[in-house]
Formats: sequence, C-alpha cells, structure tokens
Amino acid sequence: MRSVPDDQTAKARIRDAAILRFAQDGLESSVRSIAADAGVSAGLIMHHFGSRAGLRRACDDHVQAAIRESKSELMVPDGAPSALLVQLAQLEGYAPLVGYVLRCLQEGGEFTARLIEGMVTDAVAYLEEGVAAGTLSPSRDEAARARLLTDFALGSLLLNLPAGRTSLDLDELPGWFADYAERILPPTLELFTEPLLKDSSLLDAYLASSERNTP
Repeated sequence: MRSVPDDQTAKARIRDAAILRFAQDGLESSVRSIAADAGVSAGLIMHHFGSRAGLRRACDDHVQAAIRESKSELMVPDGAPSALLVQLAQLEGYAPLVGYVLRCLQEGGEFTARLIEGMVTDAVAYLEEGVAAGTLSPSRDEAARARLLTDFALGSLLLNLPAGRTSLDLDELPGWFADYAERILPPTLELFTEPLLKDSSLLDAYLASSERNTP
C-alpha cells in the first residue's frame, strides 16, 4: 500500500494493516484481526495507538495525507501532466485508501465528519496552491468551491464503488478502481477544461438576484 511517507516501522505496519482490514471487512473489524495481519500482538497496538479510537485517527490522518499529497502534485503547472500519468500508473496502490474512505462514508459518525472536514480544509489549501501557480482559475468563494469538489468526489465513490456492508474483495478493487478512473476522468477533465456552459449568463443572473435579495 502506498505510504506517505514510505515508513516500515511497526507502528506504520499496524496502521497499514488496519486500513486494509477496515477496507475489507468494515470499521468494526477487531483489533485482534488487525494484530494478526500486522504480525504483532493486540497489546502492541494499544501501546502505539492508546485505543481503538487512536488507531482509527491514525488511519484517517494517513489517508488524508495521501490524498492531500496526490492532489498537490497536480497543482504544479509544468509537472501536473506527468504527475497525473504517474498516479494513473500507480492506481493499484491507492485502492486500499479508496476502500477505506468508502467504509468511512458508509459508517458515518463523528470520525467520518472529522475526516471529511479535513479533506475540505486540505482542498482549500491545494486549490489555493493551484491558483497561485496559475494552474487554476480563482474562485469567488474558495472554501465553497473546495467543499463542492469534495462532495462531488466522495459522493461519486459512494454511489459507484461495489461494496455494501459485507466483505470487500481487495483483490478485485484495484481493477475496479482503474476502470472507474478511466470512465470518469475524460468527462471530468473535459468539464473542468472546457466549461459546460458557453457563457456566464446563468451565474450573472443568480449573482444579480442574490445581491437584490441581500438585506
């Protein structure tokens, strides 16, 4: 599994094993099963993470960091095309992270809300990087744009990924994820590069109406 940064300490192995197990069997997977996957004792997991909640936070933070890094790589004008091709070639490594995010979305709750808010905050930051670099157009409301793009991405995963509450086959997930990316990337890049609307008349009308209705 792709690690950010690449870390093979016992703590990192436990975290990566937990991400895989949570993605495969859901967030209620036992600490003992994770310990067996990582080749450690359940007590060592508690030693490193303090609690099951601490392990979950570590998984969330790692997945969020991986997403943030991959998005930031696409904000550099000269390097963005190459970075995209490299990421497409490494899709298999992202599959466990995608499966983990799916499980979080299915589960809901406080941890998932925290993860999503973290993703939105990160999106604001890397979109601002893109604006500063000249890769992206500025927005009237950077925070609102970041939240909408996050909603689009997570909503698409939730609607399309082939998983319910039962076990998710991680051996099949990389192939599915590659097909999914191949299906959505062309229209997504087209939509962002060649805008759907030919002019700004709808936006202009909405903004004018909004200004009139603002006390």
